[in-house]
Amino acid sequence: MSTRRDRRGHGLRGPLAWPRLPVMTSRAARFDDVVLDAAETLEHRLGHELGVELAVEEVPPTDPAPWEHGIPLGRLFPAERTVTARLVLYRRPIEQRAQDEGELSAIVYEVMAEQVARMYGRDPDDLG
Repeated sequence: MSTRRDRRGHGLRGPLAWPRLPVMTSRAARFDDVVLDAAETLEHRLGHELGVELAVEEVPPTDPAPWEHGIPLGRLFPAERTVTARLVLYRRPIEQRAQDEGELSAIVYEVMAEQVARMYGRDPDDLG
């Protein structure tokens, strides 16, 4: 019974990709996971799908909407003829306000709940 070795005698090669570790995940990828978790929680509380496309952008555009004061954390773009409604969260402003992972999750959920409640004409506290 022979073991397969490479031609230099160093043994078998290891796997091409090792298991993912939390340290290997980028901040943007972790933020995306937090957004998806918040969306799942909102859908569970609503009892149906959100009915919006979710998007994450690094920072808001430089031209704020007339009703926005300060730096927006998220923005809802209403549905139009063939385009579904879109909820955009701005990663960096949200991350700057969060002290830790738990607070980040809370802020993301709060921003999403506020925007979705506005879309459905409900009170954000009903979704909290």
